[in-house]
Amino acid sequence: MRLHRLDITAFGPFGTTQSVDFDALSTAGLFLLHGPTGAGKTSVLDAVCYALYGSVPGARQGGQGATLRSDHAAPGTRTSVTLELTVAGRRLEITRQPPWQRPKKRGTGTTVDKAQTWLRERDAASGTWKDLSRSHQEIGEEITQLLGMSREQFCQVVLLPQGDFARFLRADAEARGKLLGRLFDTHRFAEVEKRLAERRRAAESRVRDGDADLLADAHRMQQAAGGTMDLPELTPGEPGLAEAVLTAAAVARSTAREQLTAAHCRLATAEAARAQTSRGLDEERERHRLQRRFAEARERAERLRERSGAHREAQDRMERARKAETVAPALELRDSAEAEHCRAADTEVQARALLPAFLADAGVDGLAAAARRAAEELGGLESARRAERRLGELLDERADIDRQERADEEAREDAETWLADWEATRTALQDRIASAQQAAARAGELAGQRDTARRRLEAARTRDRLTRDAGTAAEQARAAREQALTARQHWLDLKEQRLNGIAAELAAGLTDGAPCAVCGATEHPAPARRDAGHVDRETEERALTAYQRAEDRRTEADRRLSAVREELAAASAGAGDTPTARLARELDESEEQYARARDAASTLHAAQEQLRAAEREHELRTAAQRDAQVRAAARVGHRERLDLERASVEAELSQARGDAHSVAARAGQLERDVALLTDATDAARTAEAAARRLKDADARLADAAFRAGFDTPRAAADALLDDAAHRDLQRRLDAWHDEEAAVRAVLAEPETVAAARQPAADLTAAQRAAEDADRAVREAASARDAATRRCAELDRLSARAAASVRRLGPLREEYDRVARMAALTAGTSAQNERRMRLESYVLAARLEQVAAAATARLLRMSSGRYTLVHSDDRAGRGRSGLGLHVVDAWTGRERDTATLSGGETFFASLALALGLADVVTDEAGGVRLDTLFIDEGFGSLDDQTLDEVLDVLDSLRERDRSVGIVSHVADLRRRVHAQLEVEKGRSGSRLRQRGA
Repeated sequence: MRLHRLDITAFGPFGTTQSVDFDALSTAGLFLLHGPTGAGKTSVLDAVCYALYGSVPGARQGGQGATLRSDHAAPGTRTSVTLELTVAGRRLEITRQPPWQRPKKRGTGTTVDKAQTWLRERDAASGTWKDLSRSHQEIGEEITQLLGMSREQFCQVVLLPQGDFARFLRADAEARGKLLGRLFDTHRFAEVEKRLAERRRAAESRVRDGDADLLADAHRMQQAAGGTMDLPELTPGEPGLAEAVLTAAAVARSTAREQLTAAHCRLATAEAARAQTSRGLDEERERHRLQRRFAEARERAERLRERSGAHREAQDRMERARKAETVAPALELRDSAEAEHCRAADTEVQARALLPAFLADAGVDGLAAAARRAAEELGGLESARRAERRLGELLDERADIDRQERADEEAREDAETWLADWEATRTALQDRIASAQQAAARAGELAGQRDTARRRLEAARTRDRLTRDAGTAAEQARAAREQALTARQHWLDLKEQRLNGIAAELAAGLTDGAPCAVCGATEHPAPARRDAGHVDRETEERALTAYQRAEDRRTEADRRLSAVREELAAASAGAGDTPTARLARELDESEEQYARARDAASTLHAAQEQLRAAEREHELRTAAQRDAQVRAAARVGHRERLDLERASVEAELSQARGDAHSVAARAGQLERDVALLTDATDAARTAEAAARRLKDADARLADAAFRAGFDTPRAAADALLDDAAHRDLQRRLDAWHDEEAAVRAVLAEPETVAAARQPAADLTAAQRAAEDADRAVREAASARDAATRRCAELDRLSARAAASVRRLGPLREEYDRVARMAALTAGTSAQNERRMRLESYVLAARLEQVAAAATARLLRMSSGRYTLVHSDDRAGRGRSGLGLHVVDAWTGRERDTATLSGGETFFASLALALGLADVVTDEAGGVRLDTLFIDEGFGSLDDQTLDEVLDVLDSLRERDRSVGIVSHVADLRRRVHAQLEVEKGRSGSRLRQRGA
């Protein structure tokens, strides 16, 4: 970062506009900012800080524009600060105007104008300024990003403040930590400490929540155990809580299992008693059942005696039905034969009705003979059928020959017509090919002519353009020569005027007692005075610079004119003197001729393809004509053979068809006759066989009825029972026999007879004893189930508690790990022997870098005596890490920085400030700081030490830096030639530059 210019208006003690040319002050590398106390030296540095960050350093910032405004400013003059600087290779201009109360334009009173900010950037190529932003926030972010430093860092690194580093040297570790924390932005490490502490608290909370859940499960187990579980008083997070809960749970589970075993024993005893009572009840129930069974059997036997008559009648009916069943097959055979005879007779009548009248009354043999005769005639028509099929084939072949003959005739005529025009077609295509080949050759020649015309036209257009450019360049060169002559004459005139008043200029530097640079006299009784039109050195140098710039512009204009003329000569050589319009017309004509020739040549390939296709067509047509003639000769003999065979087949068919129109029709008629005769013959034979079977069935039926004891077949048929009647009758007979057998079996049972002789059973007493036994078993089972549930609940809660303990294991490990890390970073851990926080550790590393960088300059300032070292030792009861000691090479001892004298403290503070500037610069991304300010402290140095300090500051120029010293020391005005003086007055302070 390098400062170039600062303009201040109505700011601080400056009532009017004041300007600082830092470029001029920085040429010497070291400049002095001095003035009376309260004149406003520090306000210049405040203006630089305000321009960059919108606020002033430290306690001087007031938050509102009213504290920045000069009390000496006119009411209508607005407070404004403009800073021009180069940072990160960019030339920027920042203008800031704080809010102010200005007089109203109309009426009386004041009104408040808002704060305004402008950011502009200079274009290196054109030298013009372009606006970048008018937003306070955007400009602040852009400047902070470019500088890489906050306002606090900038004030410590660039504006080294009065006494701050002396206090830093003597401060304790806490004060040093606060300052270094602001400079190096170690807030993120403090955030790490905070984050670890938060994680420790979160992990502790999760562990406590887990312990609370574990205790809740323990209390549930205590409730489930029924007060038998002994649980000590525990709180979440207490060590040994998990082991205590698991131990108490194990004891409770063991007690519950013992109670479950006792409940099982009581249940077994109750179940045995219930079994004994149940057996007594079953015995009473069985005796009561047998007594009732005997009484019911006596009643059923009485009912059987009352129905004995009906039972005998049913037995007689069943006997007659069994006899009739022996005749049933003969009856079924006779019915089947009768039905079959009726069906055969009907079929015979229907078949004879379809026959001719002369065969209606014929016997079976006559019908069979007629059928054989028709079948023999049908077999004789097979050869006629083959002849009929051959006749169709002959007709199809004859039609094919006729079609082929017509097709060959058409092909032959088409070929003759096409071949008649062949010679004319071939000649025309050959002529087209020759014309296209000539056009292709012509197109090649015209393409070369067209390209030549195109290049000449382009050269002519370039010639015309360069002719205009040459005129413009000549005019510019003439104007530049005139301007250079005018500037040179102006510079010579100013130089002459300065030489004429050089005596007054030399006299301005004379002081009483000092020798004159011209004559050497120490007395100056009448020094020359400057007149109103005196020209100083700066004015002459500006005129010389303007002349040199004008001369450079003239040289550049002549160079451009020469280059344009050379290009014009080259273009004129290519285009000649022919006008551009004529060359354009010639190019158009060449383009048209080339296009016509190219279009004509483009038909060459198509014409060649057409000729080759026509030749192939000629060969095909000739071959087709020849093949048609050969086929026509072969068809003559084939046609004659087909006609002879057709006549023979037609004669054979005429004989075989008879009265039918075709052989197929005659064959169909015979097939129908054969089928009808065959069906009639079969029907007659079937009817005769059915009549014989019916006669045999009648004889068998009469014989079977007689043997079964029936007088007639009709009586046997009436005695038969159908299936439903037979089943009903048999069911009634079976039920009678089953009931009789069951009654006899019951009355014969010894236990039933014995029970009938005993007294009546008492079921009520037995039932009451059984209910009492059941109730005792239910109560024992309920106690057993409760014990089982208690064991299951305790097992479940114990398993959940064990799972919770396993789940809490990683949480406890994480809590222990995070707690150790949090204690280590917070400096409270026993492992952190120096009780150093993480942020302090990082700041200690930065302080060590600062001490190393400061030592390099401190050795030079102290003639190799003092070295700054960083110390990790603890100071009293505080934390360690930010100690700073000085090593005295004369004594070889290390001592506290507070033991340094005032001068030693100053140059140690200065070395520390410069070292801190280097480290912060590197920390900020290596932004180069080309302008630094050092505020006060030089008055405490002796001459030798002051020289050494100035040598160190002067060595900063080796890195192309400029250092501004803010001091009251009068001796510095003699040692530092470049000066910025602040003059104090009643109307406000003013700035004046000297020796730059």
